Amino acid sequence: MSTASPSTTLPQELALITSVLELMKQEQQLLVSADTAGLGELTPRKAQLVVEMTALGQERYQHLAAAGFAADDSGMQAWIDGGGDAQALSSWQALLDVTREAKELNRINGMLINKQLSHTQSLINAMRTPASAGEAAVYGPRGQAAPTGPSKRYVVG
Repeated sequence: MSTASPSTTLPQELALITSVLELMKQEQQLLVSADTAGLGELTPRKAQLVVEMTALGQERYQHLAAAGFAADDSGMQAWIDGGGDAQALSSWQALLDVTREAKELNRINGMLINKQLSHTQSLINAMRTPASAGEAAVYGPRGQAAPTGPSKRYVVG
């Protein structure tokens, strides 16, 4: 019984992770410009690519297990070290390189998201809580305008 090579999925995996990386670069620009509409369009595309990559990775792990290797990245490296061809080695290294780049970009994008969240929370807090105790809050906890206190209108008689 012949099993497929663990390297069979590598070209597809590399194409997908390269596409994810490109989307992440776009995502970074959208985060910097606070373009939520653009992020809303990009996120489902990125998620779909990740689902496809996961399925291909699982398929590769199944091929590794069928070949007697650990069903993980260390098993892939052991399979290559044990006689995988030069093309498999090249594809595997390229996949690892692009994956590392994507992980770093994901880390940076996460920092940008956290910075935006912190900034937004600071703005919300500034609008809810006055700078000095003598001032009334501009907005209540539900976003409604806070009452401004007694009227300063005078009745002239």
